[in-house]
Amino acid sequence: MPISTPDSGPTPPPGCPAHSAGGPAPVGPESLYGPEFAANPSAVYARLRAYGPVAPVEISPGVHASLVTSYATALEIMRNTETFPRDPRRWEALNDGTVPMDSPVVPMMMYRPNPMYTDGEEHERYRGAVSDTLNRLNPHALRTYVEESADLLIDLFGPEGQAELLSEYCARLPLLVFNQLFGCPPELSEKLVKGMASLLDASEDAVEANAVLVETLLALITLKRTEPGADITSWLLAHPARLNDEEMISQLILLTGAGVEPVKNLICNALRLLLSDDRFGGDLSGGTMPVDEALDEALWTDPPIANYATHFPVRDVTIGGHRVAKGSPVLISMAAANNDPQLVSDRRGNRAHLAFGAGPHACPAKDPARIIASTAVEKLLDRVPDIELTVDPGQLQWRPGPFHRALAALPVRFPPVAAKYDATGVTATDQNPGGSAWNSSRDPSTSALSSSTPKGATSTEKERGSANAVQRPWWNSLIAWWRGR
Repeated sequence: MPISTPDSGPTPPPGCPAHSAGGPAPVGPESLYGPEFAANPSAVYARLRAYGPVAPVEISPGVHASLVTSYATALEIMRNTETFPRDPRRWEALNDGTVPMDSPVVPMMMYRPNPMYTDGEEHERYRGAVSDTLNRLNPHALRTYVEESADLLIDLFGPEGQAELLSEYCARLPLLVFNQLFGCPPELSEKLVKGMASLLDASEDAVEANAVLVETLLALITLKRTEPGADITSWLLAHPARLNDEEMISQLILLTGAGVEPVKNLICNALRLLLSDDRFGGDLSGGTMPVDEALDEALWTDPPIANYATHFPVRDVTIGGHRVAKGSPVLISMAAANNDPQLVSDRRGNRAHLAFGAGPHACPAKDPARIIASTAVEKLLDRVPDIELTVDPGQLQWRPGPFHRALAALPVRFPPVAAKYDATGVTATDQNPGGSAWNSSRDPSTSALSSSTPKGATSTEKERGSANAVQRPWWNSLIAWWRGR
């Protein structure tokens, strides 16, 4: 089926031919939520390619969808929002009750008033507010926030000589960074971090955590309406889109959810490569290691969000011989498309992957996400240079789920390192004087988000060095909470 597409988004790497349907189709949809898929998704994608560029899948018990495994077809669909809009209010199986509201995949696919789940003018309004706000971020200040948060986390496990990096570092660091970017005051910081952590963990108290999170964000929004600062919350409130409280909460949850889970997985997946693949890590204590190349490889081979970008066709369509019914979900497999056998094999320096999507709904936060991930990896390997896995790479387990590509744990060991900060937040003697090959240039004058933003209604200057003093009152409580989990 030919699809008219606008000329936008990334272009296929050189040598990518038009795809065509493969041989005879297998019988029945493949499951994307079981342990077999988590252990070896590549084998599942290989079987799905027998259908052609699009194949039937089951993403949860009784929840059926079509999965796009072709790079070229993925680009066509993501660019063609007239035929394949993103608004899940078109999801007919959810509307008629075939898919129950309590299905575990519904929260990730249901309508919310933000740019991910809207089209047309509604999408442009939300997208403009989010993009304009993210464009105000100072990359040097963002790196400083990541480094400060990384140091605080490393201080927790560094003296122990061992850690489970997924839970103790990769998952916590983005939460701390977004807490600061939102301009959350000490009295709300602990609730925001705990609430979002419980929600993303899908823990037993997730419903209660969601209520606490909404309540906390509403309190933050109310505060920022009267006391704006140089932060994401204040900038969103001041945007000409004039977002109401419900819309504000939706944008902040989107930014936190989209910024925490994918970045967590990207940090973890890149560290796995650096600690296990001789092409990247080798001897971590000597020479300059290609952190950016490890990130690129992770985004190509194991993108943190593997299958998502759901579309709902406005009419019955046929793609490569596969019929897709009106209003049924069409998911893009970023992982399968990135590893399409018809793409060229040499991807060194090529960032045309689909890990951040394409077309009008491409992720607007890919640059901040990359800054957070690269700085987190560099900081860890700077502070803990002699780090190594405690298990064989083949023994690492992956979390089941249809949407993400996420490790279940990343256990490591290393010679113990002393804490950088003492109990009051004062910097101790630097344990790595003279710098490291892992360090890239940093701007030492940038210690707060507001340092290079224009003065005005939403740009309140912070005193230099104030970040740690502000963090400490609630940080000590978080330490006790995390250690007790």
